[in-house]
Amino acid sequence: MDGVFGRSNKNFDFEMFSASHFVIISILLLVSVCLFLFRNKLKANEWRRTEIGVAISLIIMELTYHFWMIVNGSWDVSHAIPLELCSISLILTVILLLTKKKIIYEILLFTALLGASQALLTPSLNYDFPHFRFFHFFYTHLMEIWVPLYFTWAKGYRPTIWSVLKLCIFLNVLMPIIMLINMLVDGNYMFLSHKPDSASLLDVLGPYPWYILSLEGLLIGLSIIVWLIFREKAAKKTEMARDLPIQ
Repeated sequence: MDGVFGRSNKNFDFEMFSASHFVIISILLLVSVCLFLFRNKLKANEWRRTEIGVAISLIIMELTYHFWMIVNGSWDVSHAIPLELCSISLILTVILLLTKKKIIYEILLFTALLGASQALLTPSLNYDFPHFRFFHFFYTHLMEIWVPLYFTWAKGYRPTIWSVLKLCIFLNVLMPIIMLINMLVDGNYMFLSHKPDSASLLDVLGPYPWYILSLEGLLIGLSIIVWLIFREKAAKKTEMARDLPIQ
């Protein structure tokens, strides 16, 4: 089957850093800047319906994607179960939008900024604009980044150093489970069986299985950097003011 909902990518072959890819990167940066600049206007409770609407749109988009795979005969347990880091981030994004739970934000902020951003810069994608898969891939990944940024700048959520610990616990509990599933279904979820075929950050982290350890060390280091950037600055100012001598 050909066309924008077909399985064939004959007329929609995606190329990294092509015009369509640069447009997506530009949109990512533009909307991210707007979220920061208009953060005060976004603080109002009137955006609650929009938050729920975005969550519903992500659910519909993901269900449509699985329906598309089934119809085109490409759904298989070896690759279609939502166990990739970005798929898990998508689930967390929906849960955060619906529940506004801080602990979900704490994990999503790191998995999105470190995982989804890397996926956007080096997409593992075969379909270019205007194929359905192109829209699904970039819409879901963009939202995975914009939603935690929105909750940070507009809703006042902030990570703590304990958020980094929670992330490490979450991923290290998840990792052996996914490795077992990979063995059972002959899969490569979270690239825990081998590196992706396309270019990625893993190419510079050593051979299998050492790149998994390298990746975890890199994850901890980058998570600390993310925490330093997005942590609550007011607490530091209060502590500094308290330490000043009384005139």
